[in-house]
Amino acid sequence: MVMDINEIREYLPHRYPFLLIDRVKELKVGESIIAYKNVSINEPFFNGHFPHHPIMPGVLIIEAMAQACGILGFKTVNKLPADGYVYYLVGSDNARFKRPVMPGDQLLLEARVVRGKRGIWKFACRATVEGELACEADIICAERKVA
Repeated sequence: MVMDINEIREYLPHRYPFLLIDRVKELKVGESIIAYKNVSINEPFFNGHFPHHPIMPGVLIIEAMAQACGILGFKTVNKLPADGYVYYLVGSDNARFKRPVMPGDQLLLEARVVRGKRGIWKFACRATVEGELACEADIICAERKVA
């Protein structure tokens, strides 16, 4: 299953400049997702994060992986933010950063469901650039109903 930016916006409540998924390349409901973020020099965070040697902040790489997990979670339980649900990032374990992500890179985001129970989901995630590992982490998200 492929998703363009219009469908992604249905599954994530985030908007510019905090929407960090540009396209879903593959999604297997209940199993895995492959998505990507095109990293541009126009990203607002590059103005202040090492402006003479711009690199994407690690926390935003984690957030991009978490957003991919949110899409997978929403698709798996067949819900939408419009139905009054959100997926909160509630934890990350074993995060390791292996290479910087810079303007011009395409960040490939992969997440695989490890387990889901009572609205708490654990995902094994990887972010790569041209096949080279940039970051890996276990991401924990919680599905919640909001008013």
